[in-house]
Amino acid sequence: MAGYPESDEEATSDVSASSEKQLPPRSILELEPVYQALGHSRRRYLCYTLLEDTEWSLTDLAEKIAAWENDIPEDEVTEDQREDAYVSLYHAHVPKLVDAGVISYDEETKTITAAEHAEQVLTALEGMGASLDSNQETHARSEMDEQED
Repeated sequence: MAGYPESDEEATSDVSASSEKQLPPRSILELEPVYQALGHSRRRYLCYTLLEDTEWSLTDLAEKIAAWENDIPEDEVTEDQREDAYVSLYHAHVPKLVDAGVISYDEETKTITAAEHAEQVLTALEGMGASLDSNQETHARSEMDEQED
């Protein structure tokens, strides 16, 4: 019959060829790692900072995150608050985002920069917006808006 494969082998090869065409390229991060990257509020805060600037020292990042978490200006962050955020970022959150290819971390300069999968994660973050944590997007957006004015 016209339009039908002549053999099972031909039908199988047609199915596998069409499914291969539908798969995203390997360079795109799968959905599960994106959600894992954004699964903790400190990682979301860190990603929001990448929307503001693409390079951060870990100390500056810790201070900014401590300010957001405590809903205070950065100049009011205590040493304990900054240290708590720094240790958590250094030991848990930065390595997880490095492993996912969202950020790169330079051990010598103690700075983070956006990596291969940052754009995909940041796009997902912007799409999810305040539905994850209403204060996070508000904090991040208000600071970015102030800088644009």
